[in-house]
Amino acid sequence: MGRVLPFVIAALLSVVVLFTPESGVPSSPPGTDKVVHTLLFALLAYTGLYANISRVLLWLVAYAGISEVLQHLITPLHRSGDVLDALVDVAGIGLGWAIASAIRSRRHGPRTTR
Repeated sequence: MGRVLPFVIAALLSVVVLFTPESGVPSSPPGTDKVVHTLLFALLAYTGLYANISRVLLWLVAYAGISEVLQHLITPLHRSGDVLDALVDVAGIGLGWAIASAIRSRRHGPRTTR
């Protein structure tokens, strides 16, 4: 459970961030939401890879799209789905993968060929 707990916390955080009604979202400068989406999905990807969750990156890409559709369909949220948000989510997944890969390669040291 030790490796999975950070992912569970990140997933719960994502539900709060992505499904808080518009009235509960603090005002912020333009573009801030894109930064939040990027960092949130980078965190999900990194913690999912850390937890060794099978096909986590594929699942997160699906979650990115589904969450935007749900934001649009769940009328009490008064939020709209945004294709650009889903694309930024996928960029965040790539960022999380890159960070995890860099840390993994640093731990294992440089590869040598013989």
